[in-house]
Amino acid sequence: MQITFLGTSAGVPTRARNVAGLALRLPQRGEWWLFDCGEGTQHRIIRSQLSLGQLTRIFITHLHGDHIFGLPGLLATGKLAAGGRRTHVYGPAGLEDYLRACWQHTEAQGSFPVEVHTVEPGEVFADEGFIVSCLPLVHRVPTFGYRVAERDHTGKFQVEEAARLGVPSGPLYGKLKRGETIILPDGRRIDGRQLVEPMQRGRKFAYCSDTTYCDASVELARDADVLVHEATFAQQDEELACRSKHSTATMAAQVALEAHAQSLILTHISPRYVPGNPITPNDLLQEARAIFPRTEIAYDFFSIEVARC
Repeated sequence: MQITFLGTSAGVPTRARNVAGLALRLPQRGEWWLFDCGEGTQHRIIRSQLSLGQLTRIFITHLHGDHIFGLPGLLATGKLAAGGRRTHVYGPAGLEDYLRACWQHTEAQGSFPVEVHTVEPGEVFADEGFIVSCLPLVHRVPTFGYRVAERDHTGKFQVEEAARLGVPSGPLYGKLKRGETIILPDGRRIDGRQLVEPMQRGRKFAYCSDTTYCDASVELARDADVLVHEATFAQQDEELACRSKHSTATMAAQVALEAHAQSLILTHISPRYVPGNPITPNDLLQEARAIFPRTEIAYDFFSIEVARC
Protein backbone atom coordinates (compact mmCIF):
# COMPACT_ATOMS: atom_id res chain seq x y z
CA MET A 1 0.00 0.00 0.00
CA GLN A 2 1.36 3.37 -0.99
CA ILE A 3 -0.16 6.84 -0.56
CA THR A 4 0.51 9.56 -3.12
CA PHE A 5 -0.75 13.09 -2.55
CA LEU A 6 -2.16 14.68 -5.71
CA GLY A 7 -3.38 17.86 -4.05
CA THR A 8 -2.75 19.31 -0.60
CA SER A 9 -4.25 22.82 -0.64
CA ALA A 10 -7.45 23.94 1.06
CA GLY A 11 -10.15 25.70 -0.94
CA VAL A 12 -8.19 26.91 -3.95
CA PRO A 13 -5.08 25.76 -5.81
CA THR A 14 -1.80 27.60 -5.42
CA ARG A 15 1.41 27.62 -7.45
CA ALA A 16 2.77 24.79 -5.32
CA ARG A 17 -0.34 22.92 -4.21
CA ASN A 18 -3.40 21.64 -6.07
CA VAL A 19 -6.71 21.09 -4.28
CA ALA A 20 -7.70 17.83 -2.59
CA GLY A 21 -6.78 14.49 -4.10
CA LEU A 22 -5.06 11.41 -2.70
CA ALA A 23 -4.19 8.09 -4.35
CA LEU A 24 -3.95 4.80 -2.46
CA ARG A 25 -1.92 2.38 -4.59
CA LEU A 26 -2.42 -1.37 -4.22
CA PRO A 27 0.40 -2.82 -6.34
CA GLN A 28 -0.38 -6.41 -5.35
CA ARG A 29 -3.77 -6.01 -7.03
CA GLY A 30 -2.67 -3.91 -9.99
CA GLU A 31 -5.08 -1.12 -9.06
CA TRP A 32 -5.39 2.11 -7.11
CA TRP A 33 -8.12 4.07 -5.36
CA LEU A 34 -8.69 7.82 -5.32
CA PHE A 35 -9.86 9.85 -2.32
CA ASP A 36 -11.41 13.19 -3.35
CA CYS A 37 -10.99 14.76 -6.75
CA GLY A 38 -10.57 18.51 -6.81
CA GLU A 39 -10.18 20.52 -10.00
CA GLY A 40 -7.04 19.57 -11.91
CA THR A 41 -6.62 16.17 -10.27
CA GLN A 42 -6.28 14.38 -13.60
CA HIS A 43 -3.43 16.72 -14.54
CA ARG A 44 -1.67 15.64 -11.36
CA ILE A 45 -2.34 11.99 -12.26
CA ILE A 46 -0.80 12.50 -15.72
CA ARG A 47 2.34 13.89 -14.08
CA SER A 48 2.57 10.95 -11.67
CA GLN A 49 3.28 7.26 -12.21
CA LEU A 50 -0.40 6.40 -11.81
CA SER A 51 -2.37 4.87 -14.67
CA LEU A 52 -6.00 5.84 -15.21
CA GLY A 53 -6.57 2.35 -16.56
CA GLN A 54 -5.91 0.96 -13.07
CA LEU A 55 -8.23 3.32 -11.18
CA THR A 56 -11.12 1.21 -9.87
CA ARG A 57 -12.65 3.08 -6.91
CA ILE A 58 -13.14 6.73 -5.97
CA PHE A 59 -14.16 7.84 -2.48
CA ILE A 60 -15.54 11.38 -2.07
CA THR A 61 -15.72 12.95 1.39
CA HIS A 62 -18.19 15.77 0.63
CA LEU A 63 -19.59 17.94 -2.11
CA HIS A 64 -17.53 21.11 -1.74
CA GLY A 65 -15.96 22.14 -5.03
CA ASP A 66 -12.34 21.73 -3.98
CA HIS A 67 -13.09 18.03 -3.46
CA ILE A 68 -15.29 17.21 -6.50
CA PHE A 69 -14.87 19.71 -9.34
CA GLY A 70 -12.33 17.44 -11.02
CA LEU A 71 -14.50 14.34 -10.91
CA PRO A 72 -16.66 14.71 -14.06
CA GLY A 73 -13.65 15.38 -16.25
CA LEU A 74 -11.65 12.56 -14.70
CA LEU A 75 -14.49 10.10 -15.28
CA ALA A 76 -14.89 11.23 -18.88
CA THR A 77 -11.18 10.67 -19.50
CA GLY A 78 -11.22 7.46 -17.49
CA LYS A 79 -13.95 6.06 -19.70
CA LEU A 80 -11.43 5.89 -22.52
CA ALA A 81 -8.79 4.26 -20.33
CA ALA A 82 -11.02 1.80 -18.48
CA GLY A 83 -11.53 -0.52 -21.44
CA GLY A 84 -15.12 -1.22 -20.41
CA ARG A 85 -14.21 -1.94 -16.77
CA ARG A 86 -16.62 -0.40 -14.28
CA THR A 87 -15.42 2.35 -11.95
CA HIS A 88 -17.12 2.60 -8.55
CA VAL A 89 -17.66 6.02 -6.99
CA TYR A 90 -18.65 6.41 -3.33
CA GLY A 91 -19.85 9.56 -1.60
CA PRO A 92 -22.63 11.44 0.21
CA ALA A 93 -26.19 11.84 -0.99
CA GLY A 94 -26.35 14.26 -3.92
CA LEU A 95 -23.17 13.04 -5.59
CA GLU A 96 -25.02 11.00 -8.20
CA ASP A 97 -27.34 13.92 -9.01
CA TYR A 98 -24.32 16.17 -9.47
CA LEU A 99 -22.64 13.74 -11.88
CA ARG A 100 -25.83 13.11 -13.86
CA ALA A 101 -26.32 16.86 -14.29
CA CYS A 102 -22.76 17.27 -15.52
CA TRP A 103 -23.12 14.43 -18.00
CA GLN A 104 -26.54 15.58 -19.20
CA HIS A 105 -25.52 19.17 -19.90
CA THR A 106 -22.25 18.26 -21.59
CA GLU A 107 -23.60 15.34 -23.63
CA ALA A 108 -20.94 13.19 -22.02
CA GLN A 109 -22.97 10.55 -20.21
CA GLY A 110 -22.98 7.99 -23.06
CA SER A 111 -22.47 4.52 -21.65
CA PHE A 112 -20.26 5.49 -18.72
CA PRO A 113 -18.96 2.35 -16.96
CA VAL A 114 -19.52 4.11 -13.61
CA GLU A 115 -21.54 3.00 -10.61
CA VAL A 116 -22.27 5.57 -7.90
CA HIS A 117 -22.81 4.41 -4.30
CA THR A 118 -24.39 6.68 -1.68
CA VAL A 119 -22.56 5.98 1.57
CA GLU A 120 -23.98 5.60 5.05
CA PRO A 121 -22.06 5.23 8.32
CA GLY A 122 -20.49 1.79 8.53
CA GLU A 123 -19.08 -0.57 5.93
CA VAL A 124 -18.83 0.89 2.44
CA PHE A 125 -16.96 -1.83 0.57
CA ALA A 126 -15.45 -5.20 1.41
CA ASP A 127 -13.76 -8.03 -0.44
CA GLU A 128 -11.25 -10.77 0.38
CA GLY A 129 -8.46 -8.22 0.86
CA PHE A 130 -9.89 -5.02 2.32
CA ILE A 131 -12.72 -3.46 4.30
CA VAL A 132 -13.56 0.21 3.73
CA SER A 133 -15.78 1.95 6.26
CA CYS A 134 -16.88 5.53 6.87
CA LEU A 135 -18.22 7.77 9.61
CA PRO A 136 -19.77 11.27 9.45
CA LEU A 137 -17.37 14.07 10.32
CA VAL A 138 -18.20 17.59 11.54
CA HIS A 139 -18.16 20.10 8.69
CA ARG A 140 -20.53 22.61 7.12
CA VAL A 141 -22.09 20.04 4.77
CA PRO A 142 -22.54 16.26 5.15
CA THR A 143 -19.01 14.88 5.17
CA PHE A 144 -17.54 11.41 5.65
CA GLY A 145 -14.13 10.22 6.70
CA TYR A 146 -12.87 6.85 5.45
CA ARG A 147 -10.94 3.97 6.97
CA VAL A 148 -9.26 1.29 4.85
CA ALA A 149 -8.42 -1.88 6.76
CA GLU A 150 -6.44 -4.64 5.10
CA ARG A 151 -7.46 -8.09 6.27
CA ASP A 152 -4.94 -10.07 8.31
CA HIS A 153 -2.74 -12.43 6.30
CA THR A 154 -1.91 -16.03 7.13
CA GLY A 155 1.78 -16.35 7.99
CA LYS A 156 4.22 -17.60 5.36
CA PHE A 157 4.59 -21.38 5.09
CA GLN A 158 8.21 -22.51 5.54
CA VAL A 159 8.54 -24.72 2.48
CA GLU A 160 12.28 -25.34 2.89
CA GLU A 161 11.86 -26.53 6.47
CA ALA A 162 9.03 -28.88 5.47
CA ALA A 163 11.27 -30.36 2.76
CA ARG A 164 14.12 -30.75 5.25
CA LEU A 165 11.80 -32.74 7.51
CA GLY A 166 11.07 -35.06 4.60
CA VAL A 167 7.47 -34.01 3.96
CA PRO A 168 6.60 -34.83 0.34
CA SER A 169 5.13 -31.90 -1.61
CA GLY A 170 1.45 -32.18 -2.38
CA PRO A 171 -1.73 -32.36 -0.28
CA LEU A 172 0.26 -32.66 2.97
CA TYR A 173 1.63 -29.15 2.42
CA GLY A 174 -1.91 -27.81 2.33
CA LYS A 175 -2.72 -29.41 5.68
CA LEU A 176 0.45 -28.03 7.23
CA LYS A 177 -0.33 -24.54 5.88
CA ARG A 178 -3.67 -24.73 7.68
CA GLY A 179 -1.85 -25.55 10.92
CA GLU A 180 -2.92 -29.19 11.02
CA THR A 181 -0.80 -32.05 12.33
CA ILE A 182 0.17 -34.81 9.89
CA ILE A 183 1.71 -38.26 10.34
CA LEU A 184 4.45 -39.31 7.95
CA PRO A 185 4.86 -42.94 6.75
CA ASP A 186 7.71 -43.41 9.23
CA GLY A 187 5.38 -42.48 12.11
CA ARG A 188 6.69 -39.00 12.77
CA ARG A 189 4.13 -36.36 13.68
CA ILE A 190 4.63 -32.92 12.14
CA ASP A 191 2.77 -29.99 13.68
CA GLY A 192 1.84 -27.50 10.95
CA ARG A 193 1.77 -24.65 13.46
CA GLN A 194 5.54 -24.99 13.76
CA LEU A 195 5.98 -24.45 10.03
CA VAL A 196 3.81 -21.35 9.56
CA GLU A 197 5.10 -17.93 10.48
CA PRO A 198 2.94 -15.71 12.74
CA MET A 199 -0.18 -14.09 11.29
CA GLN A 200 0.54 -10.77 9.58
CA ARG A 201 -1.63 -7.94 10.83
CA GLY A 202 -3.41 -6.06 8.08
CA ARG A 203 -2.44 -2.45 7.54
CA LYS A 204 -4.84 0.39 8.34
CA PHE A 205 -5.19 3.81 6.73
CA ALA A 206 -7.57 6.63 7.72
CA TYR A 207 -8.49 9.76 5.76
CA CYS A 208 -10.25 12.63 7.57
CA SER A 209 -10.98 15.74 5.50
CA ASP A 210 -12.77 18.17 5.98
CA THR A 211 -13.66 18.35 9.66
CA THR A 212 -13.11 20.04 12.96
CA TYR A 213 -11.99 17.86 15.88
CA CYS A 214 -14.57 15.11 16.54
CA ASP A 215 -14.91 11.64 18.07
CA ALA A 216 -15.55 10.12 14.65
CA SER A 217 -12.06 11.12 13.49
CA VAL A 218 -10.56 9.39 16.51
CA GLU A 219 -12.60 6.25 15.84
CA LEU A 220 -11.63 6.14 12.16
CA ALA A 221 -7.96 6.59 13.08
CA ARG A 222 -7.94 3.98 15.86
CA ASP A 223 -4.58 2.10 15.68
CA ALA A 224 -4.09 3.28 12.08
CA ASP A 225 -0.66 2.81 10.57
CA VAL A 226 -1.16 6.11 8.71
CA LEU A 227 -3.67 8.83 9.49
CA VAL A 228 -4.09 11.57 6.89
CA HIS A 229 -5.88 14.47 8.56
CA GLU A 230 -6.67 17.96 7.40
CA ALA A 231 -4.80 20.82 9.10
CA THR A 232 -6.26 23.84 7.37
CA PHE A 233 -5.25 26.31 10.08
CA ALA A 234 -2.59 27.00 12.67
CA GLN A 235 -3.61 27.05 16.33
CA GLN A 236 -3.19 30.82 16.25
CA ASP A 237 -6.18 30.88 13.87
CA GLU A 238 -8.32 28.48 15.91
CA GLU A 239 -11.29 30.87 15.77
CA LEU A 240 -11.26 30.63 11.97
CA ALA A 241 -11.05 26.86 12.19
CA CYS A 242 -14.02 26.62 14.51
CA ARG A 243 -16.08 29.06 12.47
CA SER A 244 -15.46 27.18 9.20
CA LYS A 245 -15.52 23.76 10.87
CA HIS A 246 -11.97 22.90 9.90
CA SER A 247 -9.07 21.64 11.98
CA THR A 248 -5.89 23.20 13.27
CA ALA A 249 -2.62 21.27 13.23
CA THR A 250 -3.06 20.91 16.99
CA MET A 251 -6.48 19.29 16.55
CA ALA A 252 -5.10 16.83 13.98
CA ALA A 253 -2.29 15.87 16.35
CA GLN A 254 -4.76 15.37 19.21
CA VAL A 255 -6.77 12.97 17.02
CA ALA A 256 -3.63 10.95 16.20
CA LEU A 257 -2.58 10.86 19.85
CA GLU A 258 -5.97 9.75 21.18
CA ALA A 259 -6.40 7.16 18.41
CA HIS A 260 -2.95 5.64 19.07
CA ALA A 261 -2.13 6.05 15.39
CA GLN A 262 1.36 5.13 14.28
CA SER A 263 1.91 8.17 12.08
CA LEU A 264 0.14 11.38 11.05
CA ILE A 265 0.33 13.30 7.78
CA LEU A 266 -1.12 16.80 7.61
CA THR A 267 -2.84 17.98 4.43
CA HIS A 268 -5.46 20.50 3.19
CA ILE A 269 -3.25 23.45 4.13
CA SER A 270 -4.67 26.98 3.88
CA PRO A 271 -3.10 29.08 1.09
CA ARG A 272 -2.44 31.79 3.69
CA TYR A 273 0.50 29.75 5.00
CA VAL A 274 3.37 30.08 2.55
CA PRO A 275 7.11 30.65 2.96
CA GLY A 276 7.73 34.31 3.70
CA ASN A 277 4.47 34.84 5.58
CA PRO A 278 4.34 35.10 9.41
CA ILE A 279 3.12 31.49 9.60
CA THR A 280 4.42 28.81 7.22
CA PRO A 281 3.60 25.14 6.63
CA ASN A 282 6.68 24.26 8.69
CA ASP A 283 5.12 26.08 11.65
CA LEU A 284 2.04 23.84 11.33
CA LEU A 285 4.32 20.82 11.27
CA GLN A 286 6.17 21.87 14.41
CA GLU A 287 2.86 22.69 16.11
CA ALA A 288 1.62 19.15 15.50
CA ARG A 289 4.92 17.50 16.40
CA ALA A 290 4.84 19.16 19.81
CA ILE A 291 1.85 16.89 20.55
CA PHE A 292 2.43 13.97 18.19
CA PRO A 293 6.10 13.66 17.14
CA ARG A 294 5.51 11.14 14.34
CA THR A 295 4.01 13.79 12.08
CA GLU A 296 4.82 14.84 8.52
CA ILE A 297 3.23 17.51 6.33
CA ALA A 298 2.21 16.56 2.81
CA TYR A 299 3.10 18.32 -0.41
CA ASP A 300 1.93 17.50 -3.93
CA PHE A 301 3.42 14.24 -5.26
CA PHE A 302 4.68 13.24 -1.81
CA SER A 303 4.47 9.45 -1.49
CA ILE A 304 4.75 7.18 1.54
CA GLU A 305 4.37 3.45 2.12
CA VAL A 306 1.73 2.26 4.55
CA ALA A 307 3.99 -0.07 6.51
CA ARG A 308 3.01 -2.50 9.23
CA CYS A 309 4.16 -1.15 12.57
